[in-house]
Amino acid sequence: MALHKLHVDQFYDDSYSLFALHCTLEDYRVAFLLNSNLNIKLKRLKRDLDFEYTTASYAIYEWEDEKKQMTWNLVANICRREEDSLTSSGSLFSEKEKIVRTFNLLPEYKNVNYLLKISSEGNPVNEKSIINKIQNIPQIATVFAIDAEALKSGDHLIFN
Repeated sequence: MALHKLHVDQFYDDSYSLFALHCTLEDYRVAFLLNSNLNIKLKRLKRDLDFEYTTASYAIYEWEDEKKQMTWNLVANICRREEDSLTSSGSLFSEKEKIVRTFNLLPEYKNVNYLLKISSEGNPVNEKSIINKIQNIPQIATVFAIDAEALKSGDHLIFN
């Protein structure tokens, strides 16, 4: 009887391109600019991308291009959450202060504001063309491709 082994790598979708975007705009504005300049139709999903162990929530937009069999995702890389912090003042009553904690979807890229993931089923993505179109958007400071295989936290990019 033949033995068939499955490797963990066989279950991950590595047929995607990943881009990092630097800008100070809100997520809906970035989605609008990408839609206008790339002729895509990103829409905000009803549920954000949540991670229970960090209580972080990231805005996510998606568009499925059925003609080219591609799925486009725009996701925020930074989540800022305001939390209560108890500080001891040495008095009988404690004082509550608010602190802002920052979480990153990809901790390796802390300065990246947004990630654009393009999943394709067999169709190659022209990364240079996409980067050139995004670089022509004046509100976006920088865009560059990320090597998805080198990511330590690549499992955070599994959206479906």
